[in-house]
Amino acid sequence: MSETIEKIKCLIIGSGPAGYTAAIYAARADMKPVVYTGMEPGGQLTTTTEVDNFPGYPEGIDGPTMMVQLQQQAERFGTEVRIGMATAVEFSKESGGWHKIIIDGNKEVHAQTVIISTGATAKYLGLPSEQRLRGGGVSACAVCDGFFYRNQDVAIVGAGDTAAEEATYLANICKSVTMLVRKDVMRASKAMQHRVENTPNLKVLFNSEVDEVLGDQVVDGLRIVNNVTGEKHDIAITGLFIAIGHKPNTDIFKGQLDMDETGYLITEGKSTKTNIPGVFASGDVQDKEYRQAITAAGSGCMAALDAERYLATVETHHEIA
Repeated sequence: MSETIEKIKCLIIGSGPAGYTAAIYAARADMKPVVYTGMEPGGQLTTTTEVDNFPGYPEGIDGPTMMVQLQQQAERFGTEVRIGMATAVEFSKESGGWHKIIIDGNKEVHAQTVIISTGATAKYLGLPSEQRLRGGGVSACAVCDGFFYRNQDVAIVGAGDTAAEEATYLANICKSVTMLVRKDVMRASKAMQHRVENTPNLKVLFNSEVDEVLGDQVVDGLRIVNNVTGEKHDIAITGLFIAIGHKPNTDIFKGQLDMDETGYLITEGKSTKTNIPGVFASGDVQDKEYRQAITAAGSGCMAALDAERYLATVETHHEIA
């Protein structure tokens, strides 16, 4: 560990829409924010091609370009963006206390306020063909990418409420939707199951799994295996949506921050406040309902405002480096 410990007024962990928006607002409030990007600078949007539903881009924009522009905007106001990953934390429970964060296992920094924007990672099936075609027809967000498959045949994997909701969403814009359910029943609520059953262009295949995603550069089909009989058959599709859940990136905060049974950080009311004074959470790390770039950006703004108000209320005699 370094003998000299850097002290930071506002530390932002994560660099997606939430983290960079928090940085923009924190920098404009003269909080001198430092952003550590994590293992995936720019977050999930860097794996997305066209982003058509973020306000202000009438012609759309590709995800990586959008994240570069958000970073540049944050840096314009004085944000320092660093490549690095928070590997351990020790939060102070005292109001006005300093929070200890270890970066890359060997650098210790202390922060008066911490904004957690580490996001959530979509779960995939793990098939080589699926990973190869991510961005070429394989997606983990029907609301984000469904528009590109208007009037086309698509498939979706999943059995819970989210999968059912995304399947019916796709059915409104696609020619047909094939829903693959691994077991002989759906996990979704009865209301969502009824909605699926009453959607005419949505077909459910039970006891079915993806054996292989077909296509060279883009998806053009799917090989499905019945996990009871072992029978395989191919269907022609242009898009495959994976809806088997997300894993919030919160492992290093376990035991210190309140989280729900699946690991999403719990925030206070409509704010971004966690159970630790001076620690705030924004974006997909605390939002399992919407998971959109625009909602993540909005909560990043909220986190910076909450952090600014927190600093205004605490009395500290520490000198900020």
